[in-house]
Parts: sequence; C-alpha cells; structure tokens
Amino acid sequence: MQVSLEQVFNIEGKEEIFDYSFTPDYSLSDDFTLSSPVKFNGLVKNTAGIVTLTGQAVFTANVICSRCAEEFAKDFDVSVEHTLVSELQNEDSDEFYLIEDKVLDLDALVCEDIILSLPFVFLCKEDCKGICSQCGKNLNEGECGCKKAVDPRMAALLELLD
Repeated sequence: MQVSLEQVFNIEGKEEIFDYSFTPDYSLSDDFTLSSPVKFNGLVKNTAGIVTLTGQAVFTANVICSRCAEEFAKDFDVSVEHTLVSELQNEDSDEFYLIEDKVLDLDALVCEDIILSLPFVFLCKEDCKGICSQCGKNLNEGECGCKKAVDPRMAALLELLD
C-alpha cells in the first residue's frame, strides 16, 4: 500500500490511521507460509514536527518445527515503531526511516519488521523431543526402541561396569 504522507509531514498534529489487511507478493521466509493475510492496525502522527509510525501486524502462519520437522500453525503479533523523515542529515544513522518523495510503501516496511522479528527456531511445543538421530522417528509420538549410541571415549569405562 503506497501512502502519501505529505500532509502529515507538513501539518503539525496531523495523523493518519491505518486498518487494513494485505498478503505479501513474496515469501517472507523459507520456514513458513502465511495461512492468513497480515492485518495491520497503525497510526502515523506528526507530533511537534516529528513523524512517527506505530502499529501492530497480526497474522497466522504454518511453520515447520526445528526439532521434529512437523508443520504447525502459529499466531504472530509484531509491533511496528519507526520515526519517519523526508531527508537525512547523518547518512549513517539507522534510527530514522527515510521516506522519499513523502510516499511510504507501508506493506514493504511492515514485511521488513515481520522478517526481523522472526525467531531463529520454531518449536511446535516447548518440550518438543525432536526426532531419533538413528531411525528418524518423531520422539513426540513415543520411543523408537533404538539402542542409544555410546560415546567411543566412554566405551572402555563402560566395559569395566560389565
């Protein structure tokens, strides 16, 4: 969604409210696919000449567990907060989000925040047991019956116990 923010930048106290849904044109991550559109509810406001964007992006995605490789649905709630500027004085600063021509691509900015907020690991449940490294059975469904591998460094000590 392309949003013209010229009035917000030019009029102190001006604000614009956004409440809409969108589906990104591209995959946000290899580990998950969206199962619902991204619902964004936000506000762009000029307070004493400082333009800020705040909001929440809510969506559901089908993700793959990093331990057991099972797919499951997960709800996400991502906070979006940015200070918007139409020009930068210090080019090295990443505190501000540059809006060229005072037109904001809101979908792209929200997608960027979603990607940056994703966890490194998705777990289907906190105590997921994963899969057996020998036979590949999902250990959440029960034990596999494989004999546990013995560390070769400990084999000589285990012989003493026999």
